[in-house]
Amino acid sequence: MEILTDDTRRFLTATAPEHDEVQAEMAAYAAEHGFPIIGPEAGGFLRLVARLVDAERLFEFGSGFGYSATWFAKGMADECELFVTEHDPTELEMARDYFERLGLADQTTFLEGDALDSFGETEGEFDLVLFDHQKHRYAEAFDLVRDRVAVGGVIIADNVMRGPLDFGALADREVGVASALDGTNEDTRGIAAYLDAVRADPRFETLVLPLGNGLSVSYRVE
Repeated sequence: MEILTDDTRRFLTATAPEHDEVQAEMAAYAAEHGFPIIGPEAGGFLRLVARLVDAERLFEFGSGFGYSATWFAKGMADECELFVTEHDPTELEMARDYFERLGLADQTTFLEGDALDSFGETEGEFDLVLFDHQKHRYAEAFDLVRDRVAVGGVIIADNVMRGPLDFGALADREVGVASALDGTNEDTRGIAAYLDAVRADPRFETLVLPLGNGLSVSYRVE
């Protein structure tokens, strides 16, 4: 199910920021291999958020070969710390190679394995968190990070409107159709559970934006 009209999509694509040389290679690889990435429209938004909150520390749940983290890094402090996670060692090695070429490898921790387990190996607060792992585990991940997001920090969840989910059922559920999720897959139910959890926490203000595959953006206010 498409979430934007053709004209809106063309407009957003035309006004999106351009890739740098390395990002262009990453995007070309993704297109060739059918690998889902957020794209420059949503990527530009990640960069803007990082800049607006003066972000210094990022943790990503599910990084693939590092495309989204490169956008965050463009808006972060020069001495930022990046924590990227991936269960596939080949993709993680690709991320390492790309980040070396971008001058980001020395400030990046590359964590192989389950993202939730990897988060438990870290310490301190984070200014930015991205959820882009198994959709049915977003709420579980939020429970782990909610107390470790700095006040003024942001959690962004990808694929809340498009991806391995039934967006029509999710939309019906949000407008009050009680049976809307009956028979849907675990990813659809997982996104619903995540949106419930993050909106129920009074410390966060949340808004969903139809950029890329749909981004849920939650700002920690207290």
